[in-house]
Amino acid sequence: MIRLEHINIVIKDIQRSLTFYQAAFPEWKVRDSGESEWFGVQRNWCHFGDDTSYLTFNDDADSIARDHHGHQAGISHLGFESSDLEALKSRLAEAGFTPHTVGNQHPFRHNHYYYDPDGIEVEFVQYFSDNVSERNSML
Repeated sequence: MIRLEHINIVIKDIQRSLTFYQAAFPEWKVRDSGESEWFGVQRNWCHFGDDTSYLTFNDDADSIARDHHGHQAGISHLGFESSDLEALKSRLAEAGFTPHTVGNQHPFRHNHYYYDPDGIEVEFVQYFSDNVSERNSML
């Protein structure tokens, strides 16, 4: 078995990022935090998640995120499944975030795309079928 345990993200400001991700994941918590040195640069870090999965934030970013309309190597977006996309959208709106793209109308899934405070694209999807072929169909 293999499962994704964590994603390590370099950002500029931990608290600013937590504002976005705490609104998206209200059941998650800061698991631990501290300071470290990474190749000669002091940085703060934070593990935000639940008992089995988490995001690591490191506040030593010295550039902006990759151009999402370009073709640079790197992660295009993070994708998370939600059981209630409308509630998630409301929480993010309360925290000051709106989706930059709403996915195509699909009978078996809805998705919204956001930019987090550092310009990292995050997709949230809700499925309306347990049938894998329906959920994954491109219609």
